Amino acid sequence: MTRTTTIFRIVLPLAGIGILGAFVWQARQARGTPLSVPTDGPATTERVGGTRAEGRVAAYPGAEVTVGTDLAGTVSHVLVREKDIVHRGQLLVELASGEQRAALDEARARIGEAEANLRLAQAQVSRWQALRAQNLAAQQSLDGAVRDRDAAQAQLDLAHATADRLAAVLAKTRIVSPIDGVVIARSVEAGQTVESGTSLITVADLARTRIEAEIDEFDAGRIALGASVAVSAEGYAGRTWRGRVEEIPDAVVARRLRPEDPGRPSDTRVLLVKIAFLEPTPLKLGQRVVLEIGTSEGRTP
Repeated sequence: MTRTTTIFRIVLPLAGIGILGAFVWQARQARGTPLSVPTDGPATTERVGGTRAEGRVAAYPGAEVTVGTDLAGTVSHVLVREKDIVHRGQLLVELASGEQRAALDEARARIGEAEANLRLAQAQVSRWQALRAQNLAAQQSLDGAVRDRDAAQAQLDLAHATADRLAAVLAKTRIVSPIDGVVIARSVEAGQTVESGTSLITVADLARTRIEAEIDEFDAGRIALGASVAVSAEGYAGRTWRGRVEEIPDAVVARRLRPEDPGRPSDTRVLLVKIAFLEPTPLKLGQRVVLEIGTSEGRTP
């Protein structure tokens, strides 16, 4: 082995160690140098120890209603289409009601008949009372007249009750909107035969929406009321909307959404945390969203 070879075998490892040390020194210097952050821009919300979750846009309780029918029958008219704006009490769907109207007319006619019978019975009672006062009639005759009058009154009451019941049935052939809102689903057409309990129209108040977020039970302790939330969704690249945690339930439930991340377990139980929007959004009911939930807040917009 020559002297030159021996020198290379000693010098090369030392040079490698020196180069490695230089890289380590530079890395430590870079890590210790603070980054310059501009402070003259708009205020932003700083989230510390945030939690990532998924959820869906949902309506507040009572802000989305599916109306149906309590009667079996044939749809005669559908007066709205999807995206129509409707108001509370507005007629949406009407069922064929000829049979119910005829029954109601008959019941009202029986009311007139019963009223006439009652007037006659009351006159009979008055006549027998006058005769009895003059001792010209037996008490038994007066008692019979009173019984006939009471029976006539009962028949009148029954006729009124029957008419009221049939009027209620007839009213059920007219399906009206229970809230102000927009028609988001129409599942029936004119001429269609429907069974009792069939869903017909869904109306929602799109101004009253929020998010139902599924928070893994393991992260339940990191969620606080009032925490700031950043909301994003597919199809709106680079856009986020502000929200706030407004309701935390007291129980966990089974997961409803399948996680987009295949590495996350699908059988984890979750908290259905409710999040209010702090600004208008173009998001649709039922749309899936991704959330960044903060546990503390810095500056707010």
